[in-house]
Amino acid sequence: MYRSHVLVCGGTGCTSSHSGEIIEALEKEIAAKGLSDEVKVIKTGCFGLCALGPIMVVYPEGCFYSEVKVEDVPEIVEEHLLKGRIVKHLLYDETVHKDEIKPLSETNFYKKQRRIALRNCGVIDPENIEEYIAMDGYQALAKCLTELTPEDVIQIVKDSGLRGRGGGGFPTGLKWSFTAKNSADQKYVVCNADEGDPGAFMDRSVLEGDPHCIVEAMTICGYATGATQGYIYVRAEYPIAVKRLQIAIDQARENGLLGKNIFDSGFDFDLHIRLGAGAFVCGEETALMTSIEGNRGEPRPRPPYPAVKGLFAKPTTENNVETFANIPQIILKGAEFFNSMGTERSPGTKVFALGGKINNTGLVEIPMGTTLREIVEDIGGGIPNGKKFKAAQTGGPSGGCIPASLIDTEIDYDNLTSIGCMMGSGGLIVMDEDNCMVDIAKFFLDFTVDESCGKCSPCRIGTKRMREILEKITDGKATLEDLDELEKLAHYIKDNSLCGLGQTAPNPVLSTLRFFRDEYVAHIVDKKCPAGVCKALLSYNIDPDKCKGCTACARKCPVGAISGTVKNPHTIDTSKCIKCGVCMETCKFGAIYKK
Repeated sequence: MYRSHVLVCGGTGCTSSHSGEIIEALEKEIAAKGLSDEVKVIKTGCFGLCALGPIMVVYPEGCFYSEVKVEDVPEIVEEHLLKGRIVKHLLYDETVHKDEIKPLSETNFYKKQRRIALRNCGVIDPENIEEYIAMDGYQALAKCLTELTPEDVIQIVKDSGLRGRGGGGFPTGLKWSFTAKNSADQKYVVCNADEGDPGAFMDRSVLEGDPHCIVEAMTICGYATGATQGYIYVRAEYPIAVKRLQIAIDQARENGLLGKNIFDSGFDFDLHIRLGAGAFVCGEETALMTSIEGNRGEPRPRPPYPAVKGLFAKPTTENNVETFANIPQIILKGAEFFNSMGTERSPGTKVFALGGKINNTGLVEIPMGTTLREIVEDIGGGIPNGKKFKAAQTGGPSGGCIPASLIDTEIDYDNLTSIGCMMGSGGLIVMDEDNCMVDIAKFFLDFTVDESCGKCSPCRIGTKRMREILEKITDGKATLEDLDELEKLAHYIKDNSLCGLGQTAPNPVLSTLRFFRDEYVAHIVDKKCPAGVCKALLSYNIDPDKCKGCTACARKCPVGAISGTVKNPHTIDTSKCIKCGVCMETCKFGAIYKK
């Protein structure tokens, strides 16, 4: 029995900040102090507050040490673990309140969250099945196999109102019922862990922090739909997730929780991992299944839908990681537990990867119906450097922008759809006044052009034509007729593409046109980028009243475009300037500006 447990984040974010070295230093220092029998170090999944990584939490006190460095370890071990004196100057500032330490649940980042899919992330050792079982793990599976019929399981999922968290929002219980009613000699369950949206890391964090949850949920789905084989399709760029998934599958097999005759119920189910090469189109369910089969990842026309003819032409149920992560809790605690949260048409919670121009970047899980303002200002801690909130991009390349005027929008499937956006898998990128919305639209379109599989011409050719028009706009060479053509083309591609990638590719353009048309017009008519981002429309200038003649900018300019004498105002030759911005970064007096 240990008197203290030291939990260190072993997710990808903190690992990249050297949390592994911190764990090694901890174990070495603890051993040197003779505390190895009293203090246990545990590598967990993501705690959520990635902006403060590497993160260390010490129990039973619940002390939250943030931005921990290897050189901090001796002090933490000596003072806290050996002498019982909390090292306050290393704690997350918000948890220190006069003479007491506030629990994490009372901080702004956590107090409005409700963790269901992320309930075990940052809490357990994801590589230890016993810790998962101690948190009621595999009890939902046991309940299904010993107390419930497959029809009962599907009805509970239907009653919960759970909708697919991969972006489409299709009712999960209904999808399971479609597969269940189709007879076949073989059925499959597929988990879509091909998370390709820029700025999205929700599924990765669940797989890294709670892999057994996905194993359990897929087995439950197999029982409910009559499937005996499952595949987890995960991108190869997630090595920690892949490793922990394989450990979880192996441990489940060793403990009789996968394989033959699970819980002596007569039900057989097994799981396999398939690695994706990083193609965004393979997030589309039919392209994903084509890839699992060993073929080029291209979508198939629907119907027939996967519930009828899916993987290897057999009935298949496909859900994403977050959808499956909710299943064990729904089975254990009942449909009412889940649908008591959120809104009437969008029950439950949603996980978002909060990134961009925001103070508290990280992973959040909030009840559906939480406003964007609460996410940005309360949970996210607002915009850095006193800048103004401009927009939030939801759904990545398939989604749209929510402008500042709609910051009080309640986040759920229907509300986002009504303003031309979509939930997507859960990436939420915050933008401030320095972001150009035309440039943002071009960024996402660049992504979809690169990721198009090329099977259908509306997507293959149409998205390239859209990108060309956007490039003309940002280069100051477009006309208002080009803007009309861009909008017309966007609607055509949306209506005629084969799969979800092409059908949603125009969304970033359409939503920015809807809410930020004035920026497009400024680029075209005034030949100006209001945000000062598009290089072709910029010029760098020196304010003679602020310039001290220090010559720092002239010395740094790579093309010699700046001239002037010491202690006298300098000037920039705009014909030579390559608009790299080095001069502006160098100037200590704020004398250089762009317009």
